[in-house]
Amino acid sequence: MFTSRSDIRTPHTSSSRRDWLKIGALSGLGLAHPGLGKVLGESSRQDQPRDASFGRAKRCIVLFMFGAPAHQDTWDMKPQAPAEIRGEFSQIDSATPGINVCEHLPMLSQRTQHLCQLRSVTHPDNTHTVAMHTMLTGIRHKRPATNPQNAPDDTPCYGSVVNYIAEQSRQVSIAGLPSAAGLPPAISLNAPANQVSANNHIFPGFFAGYLGTRYDPLFVSDSPHKPDFAPFTRLEAVDRVRDRRTLLQQMESQFVQEQQRSCVFDVRTQYDQAFDLLTSNAVTNAFDLSAESNEVRDTYGRTPFGQGCLLARRLLEADVKLVTVNWERDDAYWDTHANNFKDLKGKLLPNLDRGFSALIDDLQSRGLWDDTLIVWLGEFGRTPKINANAGRDHWAPVNTVILAGAGLPGGTLYGASDKEAAYPLRDPVTPTDLSATIYHHLGINPRTELHDNEGRPYVLTPGEPVWGVLS
Repeated sequence: MFTSRSDIRTPHTSSSRRDWLKIGALSGLGLAHPGLGKVLGESSRQDQPRDASFGRAKRCIVLFMFGAPAHQDTWDMKPQAPAEIRGEFSQIDSATPGINVCEHLPMLSQRTQHLCQLRSVTHPDNTHTVAMHTMLTGIRHKRPATNPQNAPDDTPCYGSVVNYIAEQSRQVSIAGLPSAAGLPPAISLNAPANQVSANNHIFPGFFAGYLGTRYDPLFVSDSPHKPDFAPFTRLEAVDRVRDRRTLLQQMESQFVQEQQRSCVFDVRTQYDQAFDLLTSNAVTNAFDLSAESNEVRDTYGRTPFGQGCLLARRLLEADVKLVTVNWERDDAYWDTHANNFKDLKGKLLPNLDRGFSALIDDLQSRGLWDDTLIVWLGEFGRTPKINANAGRDHWAPVNTVILAGAGLPGGTLYGASDKEAAYPLRDPVTPTDLSATIYHHLGINPRTELHDNEGRPYVLTPGEPVWGVLS
């Protein structure tokens, strides 16, 4: 099923929108040239014109590893460290000389020439909730010492910003701004934000925050690997529903003044979007994974993540601009406080290896690679020292993020962690800088000014793009 968050609101008025400053153009979202083990840094690419990479990406896939992978057991291995730090796994050579990865990522090891690894991403928050907000928005949570739920004053996530920019640049509502298939610009799959945890949390970092719920990504929480996956089954009595919609619009016309209130406008937007989704053959077709051959589906892996990656590719082809594939919050997600090596080897890494590799190959074969940005990330890293339960705990001081596609330099490393994978050794990257990099590559000015319902101004992100990885 699809989910909207109509119960958490950030009101806007039409008058406040007229006062917003002109925002950066979404040129890319109209919205690889591989290296050989090249180590990038702050001075690596200063000769490149800084506007050359602006808007190189027409679309984006965010792969969010819910729970936070152990960076030192995946990409940033430390074979020379003591056993209690290096762990049980060995590293293997990759397709890129000088770059080694975990032995349990054999397929991705043969695709490192397409990946840019940021091995020095750092922030201060060791709590899942605030760390998710930080990594998925680029801005630290306003209440970092807490364990917060989603709130109306949160910073908007990447998908919400894409929704907002698309609407503002075309001056029409999100419901009136479908893709060619009738879909909104941003969609989130396997959404853990809609799953209630033991502490009754609806996680921050996945929603529109101060922009208002109408800019939330469209959430599809059903697992796409299930045989009966069909989140938007087409309505049979379309004419009857259309007549009811017309009647509702006629009744609403008597309350023009009320419609200027955001709480009314948001609900109307959701009604319109739901009608469009449930009456469009193109929407049904975009989500119809049975249209793919068994061979293709098996290549991705019959798992929520694997089929989510395949569905993301289909949604890009349906002109969706940003798709977030969340790692489903099940008994095999990445929060490996215990049995880290058993779970990585048996459940997590094979799933990641197959799905991510298939996505890379598929985008390339379909001509989507050169203008599609892929962002692979979790909320933080894991502790250098293995705990008494053969696990690793939360560790925010350093982790690895992968960028790929859209002209980014593959087969490269940016930044480095120290000998214990505990802290950045050089060229630290903050989530704020990461967000500026992503927005710049998508053709969104990082200095775009947004406003909340009270007219308070916010800079989209104060970070500086990581010019060393942009071309």
